[in-house]
Formats: sequence, C-alpha cells, structure tokens
Amino acid sequence: MAQRSERAERADALRNREAVLAASDALFAASGSPHSVSMDDIAAAAGVGKGTLFRRFGDRAGLIGAVIAARLEPLHQTVREAQDIPGSTPRQRVLDLLDALLRFKIENRHLMSAAEDAGLSSPYQAEHYGWWYEILRAELDQVPGVHGADFTAHALLAAIRADLVAHLIDDQKMTPEGLRSSLAAYIDNALGSSSDRPGTRKEA
Repeated sequence: MAQRSERAERADALRNREAVLAASDALFAASGSPHSVSMDDIAAAAGVGKGTLFRRFGDRAGLIGAVIAARLEPLHQTVREAQDIPGSTPRQRVLDLLDALLRFKIENRHLMSAAEDAGLSSPYQAEHYGWWYEILRAELDQVPGVHGADFTAHALLAAIRADLVAHLIDDQKMTPEGLRSSLAAYIDNALGSSSDRPGTRKEA
C-alpha cells in the first residue's frame, strides 16, 4: 500500500513538473518581455500552487534553467546525429552547429533574456554552455589551420550571446536571415582559408 502511494506521489510530481515546464515555455514564448512573466503566472497556468514551483525548482533561476534544458535536448540530439552524416567536414559541422544554436537563440530570445534577468547572466556557469563548448572545441581541433581551439570556441560562442542576439533582432531590427548570414561570414573569416572549406554552405 505504501509503495503504491509512493509511486502515485512520484507520478503526480512528474506530471506537475511537465505541466510547469510546458506552462513556462508557453508564457515566455508569448511574452514581449521576460519581466512580464511572474512565478504567479506560471503557477496559475500550470494549475499548481506557487509553493510547488519553489519546492521543485528552488527559485526563478532554477525554473528557467530547467525550461531551457528541456528545450535544448531535442537540439542536442539533432547535433549528435549530424556528426555521423557521411562526407561532412569539421568546418561544415562548425558552421552548422553554430547556425543551429543561433536559430535556437533567435526563437527563444525572450526565454534566454529571462535567464539573464534571473541571475544566469554568465553563460560560463550554465551546464548547456559547457556542452556546446566541448562539442565545438572538438570540431575546431579537426579544422586545418585553426590554432587555439579552446579560445576560438569561446570566441565564436560569444558572437551569439543571447543578449547580443536580442539586441540585433529587437533593437537593430536585423532579420533572422541577415543575422545568420552575417554569422556564417564571421565564422568563415575566423577559420581562415583551408582545404576543408566547403564549396557552398548548406542551407538549414
């Protein structure tokens, strides 16, 4: 009897977690500003008490971090699968990897801005930053002519910080396509000329 009750409690906790993540995701996606979404709003949309949010996620920063991690997981899987595509070069994989991350940040810039507002402003402390850094550095190690893959990986990721993406899209009115094109040109310059250079860049 006690075991059944414990399983039921775990199932309820999982349902609550999924409901909170889904509600948070939807509210941040629809918001015009990260400041406009409160913990009260999220609790009401998820159908749970505000105390549940704090018990499950610790604070606003913890909740936002969990939402970002959930949204990034499908992208991580796509990147892993792309590494196994026959005939792809390290240089092309660097371009595709950063383009995929840029598109994620464009589409989720309000959520990423909310993370910065909640005290997650240093990307270097975020678990997902470490994941992107390691996979990018490993690819750069294989690109002919690239020296200092460690620094280059950090520098390229800095070019698509969430606050910069939001500024260029929302304040400077740069189009997503224009930003992606500018990033591709910047990466091409940073990597320099190489026999690994693809003839044409693949469209996403």
